[in-house]
Amino acid sequence: MTRKLIKNYSRRHFLQASAVSALAINFLPSRVFGANERLSIAGIGVGGKGGGDISQSGKLGDVVALCDVDANSLNAKAKEFPKAKLFQDFREMLDTMGKEINAATVSTADHTHAPAAIRAMRMGIHVYVQKPLTHTVWEARQMRLEAKKNNVCTQMGNQGTAENGLREAVELVRSGVLGAVRQAHVWTNRPVWPQAPGTIARPKDTPAIPAHVNWDAFLGPAPLRPYHGAYHPFKWRGWWDFGTGAMGDMACHTANMAYMALKLGQPNHVSAESGVINSETFPEWAHALLKFPARGDLPAVDFHWYEGKKDGKKVLPNADITALLPGKRGADGQVELASSGSLLVGDKGILYSPNDYGAAFVLLPEKDFSGLVKPKPTLPRNGKGDGGMKEEWVAAIKAGKPEMAMSNFDYAGNLTEAILLGNAAVRSGKSFKWDAVKLASPDVPSINQFITKEYRKGWEI
Repeated sequence: MTRKLIKNYSRRHFLQASAVSALAINFLPSRVFGANERLSIAGIGVGGKGGGDISQSGKLGDVVALCDVDANSLNAKAKEFPKAKLFQDFREMLDTMGKEINAATVSTADHTHAPAAIRAMRMGIHVYVQKPLTHTVWEARQMRLEAKKNNVCTQMGNQGTAENGLREAVELVRSGVLGAVRQAHVWTNRPVWPQAPGTIARPKDTPAIPAHVNWDAFLGPAPLRPYHGAYHPFKWRGWWDFGTGAMGDMACHTANMAYMALKLGQPNHVSAESGVINSETFPEWAHALLKFPARGDLPAVDFHWYEGKKDGKKVLPNADITALLPGKRGADGQVELASSGSLLVGDKGILYSPNDYGAAFVLLPEKDFSGLVKPKPTLPRNGKGDGGMKEEWVAAIKAGKPEMAMSNFDYAGNLTEAILLGNAAVRSGKSFKWDAVKLASPDVPSINQFITKEYRKGWEI
């Protein structure tokens, strides 16, 4: 393709790409990389957060290909990497250059994470995928399985994982300083994008598709719908067909420390309450409860998630949960919590993190933990934030050790799978038992429709 991308794909071009994709060959990793050898890296989704992802990765290798549905974003990033070949459809990029690409970042809208990453992994390409890892529970399971099957090194972009504070918090909780932890509470300041109650239906007007947007490629596996600025750019997060709402967007950050520290896997029971549900966008507020069974010597955990506003007030843990927290309280007895944060409630105390990443925290009551000697570190330290996540990923690739990347898909797939079950409960309005082995509810079969989805022809996994 020419470097200047200003037009949409023609229907003929789109169908050709679909046909070629259907015949794509699976490739296995061909070799181990030397410590000083540079990787050939591709960026899929290079605007916004994706722009930062490929720029950081580009410091660790050679960027050979860039892909974005928006030619404006693509052309802007091409100035930084003038030797990279340009595409607007990741299927064409992988079919054309798959053998030349060693690693790829995937930073698209949520609904195209898995289709792009799984296609790449099946070609032996190592992948870094922005959070949330996937759009559905089923996809999260497939990402984990495909990473193992194809022996690739992976990392999800929940950059708080690189924070030394998060790793220290994990070590403290695992050392038993809180005693048995039976409750976890996590809340967020999201949503900060249009969704219910202000947006509950598709726009009725149908403006022309901008010349720089490949609308077919943006829709990807989603059902066809007319273009509108209500979806692209960024505003897709609040729509069921494209995003995963506040829970998908932020729980991979804010619940990460608790999930890791408590060695959680999959819940066996899920329920939720929320604002009014509509067929297009996420509700105004939600409170989800995931019940995790005992894990060896660790007790069962009730994991609570809170988002949005109900009757104009943020949905937060009840005042009795926050009784030990310091700070000013309102007339209702509720402490003024940080806008995002988490609480782990143990038999011996509470860990309170007023932080999106769980990287800053305090143990309460403070008098009970004065003079505490921290346990000997068991996790490697990174402390380099978002860029450190890429360094860890590339180090794993060169060492041929996927486990070196702490948010690899074996971990991140499990985390995302559990989180998105909360969305299934919100959308269904049902309380249900969950069989993680079968990826199905044994008592509420209607839940299963929200575990996976239908894929538009040409975009199947």
